[in-house]
Parts: sequence; structure tokens; C-alpha cells
Amino acid sequence: MDWSFLIEGKESLNVTTDSRKVTPGCIFVALKGEHFDGNDFVEQARKDGAAYIISGENALAELQDLARAWRREWAKDKRKAVIAITGTNGKTTTKELTAAALSKRYNVLYTEGNYNNSLGVPLTLLRLTKAHEIAIIEMGASHPGDIKELVEIAEPTEGIITNVGRAHLEGFGSFEVVQRTKAELYDYIVAHGGIIYYNADDPVLCKLLQKHLPKGRKIVRRKFNLLYWLNDVIFPDSDEGIGLFRYRSSQCPIKVSETHLVGDYNADNIAAATAIGMCFALTYPMCREAISAYIPSNNRSQLLQTERNTVVVDAYNANPTSMTAAINSFKGDCYILGAMRELGEYSHLEHQNIVNMLLERKADKVLLVGEEYKQTTAPYPVFDNVDALCEYLKKQPIQGAHILLKGSRSNTLEKVIPLL
Repeated sequence: MDWSFLIEGKESLNVTTDSRKVTPGCIFVALKGEHFDGNDFVEQARKDGAAYIISGENALAELQDLARAWRREWAKDKRKAVIAITGTNGKTTTKELTAAALSKRYNVLYTEGNYNNSLGVPLTLLRLTKAHEIAIIEMGASHPGDIKELVEIAEPTEGIITNVGRAHLEGFGSFEVVQRTKAELYDYIVAHGGIIYYNADDPVLCKLLQKHLPKGRKIVRRKFNLLYWLNDVIFPDSDEGIGLFRYRSSQCPIKVSETHLVGDYNADNIAAATAIGMCFALTYPMCREAISAYIPSNNRSQLLQTERNTVVVDAYNANPTSMTAAINSFKGDCYILGAMRELGEYSHLEHQNIVNMLLERKADKVLLVGEEYKQTTAPYPVFDNVDALCEYLKKQPIQGAHILLKGSRSNTLEKVIPLL
């Protein structure tokens, strides 16, 4: 659909999918969900002053199309950057750190919360105003083709895959398909020109990138600064090209211990944000100041000091890769771990692997939540759900411990924090 009549010359758009937030002159999108149907509120939206209403079975597709059109209108007058961030782990933290750094110099819009899917990405783009200079768009995936769909909506000018691990295996089917899906971001940048940032310390990413770069390319390298290298990749017989910004997380001078983050695995996220910031002409001191000042939230890499214990809260998400990294970097003595979800036929194997890790580490105290752990050889207490764990902790409180709280979001492990 040609949306020019609705967006040309506008400084911003007012779009809502919530009938309770309809205001005069807005665009109301009547989406149909599992527990609601926006089409039931179309008439009310008209009465409340909605200037335009998108409804029907294809409302989501039209919303995506509108978001793409607005993204193009936003960048029509001058080149603006859209940075796409995806990966199995670390994409949200990398997004937050990158936004903190770039905001030192630019007017930045970035994905809020977990708005990283086929609905969240277009809604984020539609929040752009002409005053914004950079959009940082987080992209999640749980099925083949998910990233391809999102990049075709957002049309990123740069992109980064934080890492590729074993997650959402139930939807992907195999680790190879996970890699192929994440690399859809590389494919888009290669096809349309732009910049790819990648961690040269990650062999999986290096191999994946080489596989998806065009053959016969000419690579010209020039020294960018003391820590990073910028490689210009030019297509043969073409004025269009892509840039490869290679960085090494092991060489990033900003250490995890200098930030409010916990977990050695955050070194990769810090390095990625620093690399992107410096590529956008931020000075190293500016990056350091922004990243060191960032305070994590939403139960991600948070360090809590309670009256009784020290708790590392990383309970927003979990998969075999992130769980392994969290356990390996944890220096404490108590583990409260929730089950990992959406692993399909790999579930038993991956949960057994976690149990084996705990046994090897000779953990002092382990409490597990989820039916998945009952199928393993775990010699530790296993609770059906977090409520059962809470009842246990009320009777047997933990005192003076350093605790790792980690599990998939569906475990709602944050409920136990008041008891720790």
C-alpha cells in the first residue's frame, strides 16, 4: 500500500494498538491476538478521534508495511543509521550499552523491553521522529526466517550478531538452522550495503561471516586505532560495498569489573558497544563513561545485596549457552536454577549437561525448578514450580550465601528474591 498520503512531511506518527490509548488524530491498528481482538474496538476508536484505522485479517502485515514506509520517510532527507542487533545471548544488554554510548553524541531511539519480534520491531520504528539520528533495533528469532522478516521491515544500515548458541531448538530444529537464521542479518547487509560488526574472538561468528560474504571480494585493511581494525570490503566491479568492523572482546580495555554488570560473559557485550560507539566517532573516554554508568534492570546481570545474601540475578532468559556461561563465570556457592524452555527433543540432554556441570563444580547448595530437571540424575532438590520453592525457602532460609539466580522467564524466579 502507498502510505505517502499519511506520512509525507510528518515529523512523527502517533500509532497505537491499544484502544485504551487512542487519542484524537492517531492511527489505531486493530490487531487480533490470542486473548483479544482489536476489531471489536474499531467503532470506539473512531468515536475517540482516531484519524485512521488499520483493521482486518492483514492488520499486522499492514502495520509492518507502514513501519517500513515510515523508516524510509524518516531517513529520506539525509542518511541516518539503523543498527540491527541479534544473537542468541547478549543482544538486549548490547543494545542497552550501545544506546547508552551513542546517546553521548546522538539522538537515539532503541528497542524498549522485549519488543524484538514481528510486532515489536515495527512498533519501535513507528516511534521514530525526524529528530532521531540513530535507531537501534533488537531482533529476536525462534523460527527459521524470523530475522529475514525483521530486516526487511527495518532495513538496517549496520548489523551485529552478538553470538550464536543453542536456544529455541524446538522451533529451529537444530543448531545449524539457528546459525543460518541469525546469518540472515549478514545476508541483508551484504545484499544492500552497510557495516557488519563482528567479534574476531568468536570462531563461530568468524566462520559464519566468511560463509556469507560474497566470493571474490577485495579486502582493503587500514589501521583504525590501537585496539580495533576497520576492514573495507568492496564488491568487484561495483561502487557499492560493505564495511567489516572487526573487534576483539579480549582486547577491550573496559572490564566487567568497572561496570555495574556481573558475569565474565558480559565482556563480549561491552566490547561490542565500545566498537560500535567508536565507529560512530565517539571517543574512548565517552564510551567508558557511558558503559560504566549503565545500571542493568529487568533481572538481567544484576547484583543485589540483600540483608542476608549476595544475589546475582540473571533470570530474564536462559538457554544452554547462557546457562553454561553463567555457571562458568559464577564465583559463589549457591545455585538456584530454573528450567530452560523451547528445547524440544534436546531438552533432556541439555538439562542433564547442566546437572553434570554442577556436579563437576561440587556446588555447595543447588535448588532446581522445573519438571525438566526431574528427568535428570540431579541429586539436588527439584521443585515443580517457583511457588513450591518459595514455600521451601520460608522454612529453610538461606543465610550468608553468594547466590546465582538463573532460568527461563517462564519460571518467574524473581518471585524468590524477597526470600533471599
